[in-house]
Amino acid sequence: MTRPDAVAVVVPARDEEDLLPGCLDAVAAAVDALRATHPLVHTQVLVVLDACRDGSAQVVHDRDDVVALTTLAGCVGVARSEGVEAAAAWAADVGARSVWVASTDADSVVPAHWLTAHLSWAADGLGLVVGTVEPRPGDLSPAALSAWHQRHTTADGHDHVHGANLGFTLAAYRSAGGFPRLPTHEDVGLVTAMRQAGVPSLATGSVPVVTSGRRAGRAPGGFADYLDGLGA
Repeated sequence: MTRPDAVAVVVPARDEEDLLPGCLDAVAAAVDALRATHPLVHTQVLVVLDACRDGSAQVVHDRDDVVALTTLAGCVGVARSEGVEAAAAWAADVGARSVWVASTDADSVVPAHWLTAHLSWAADGLGLVVGTVEPRPGDLSPAALSAWHQRHTTADGHDHVHGANLGFTLAAYRSAGGFPRLPTHEDVGLVTAMRQAGVPSLATGSVPVVTSGRRAGRAPGGFADYLDGLGA
């Protein structure tokens, strides 16, 4: 299997001025690690500013290594879709033959080896990588954090799906019809469609992403609401 020659990171953001800097710092470190081992691979980071009313746009503007897109949809499924389409256009402009798209969230922190691991799996022939997330411990009560760990495994072969920790080839994404334009569970919809399409995939716990444990989220019925239920 040929290793992808372009890697794009797509980050939807809705009013995330406080947590977005930490997310982008971590993504930048992952990009640096990838460039150190694969200097010929094109890289791009795209932040999709989705109906933002705070200073998120300024956070992106202050960085010269990030491209900003804007949508007024207020829908994470639309934001992720727009990000992937922009990534596809960028990859075509740089003449890439094969594109790997890595997805995370603006309130999340990826590990430094995130992209190098993804690229290695892509070179082995995988079209989809489904990673795990861990809530930031200080954001949850001890009881809620204990409930989280009782219900989640970080072992390989897990059955969780999180948009904050996904990777896939653009070809596999197209074969599955892309992200459904839903306000929640667009990540589950995409992964389900990819698996039904027979895309070679891996569910792994080796690249965990740390995400916000806040109770007031941006998507109704999303991760924050789930954590709020654990606290209750």
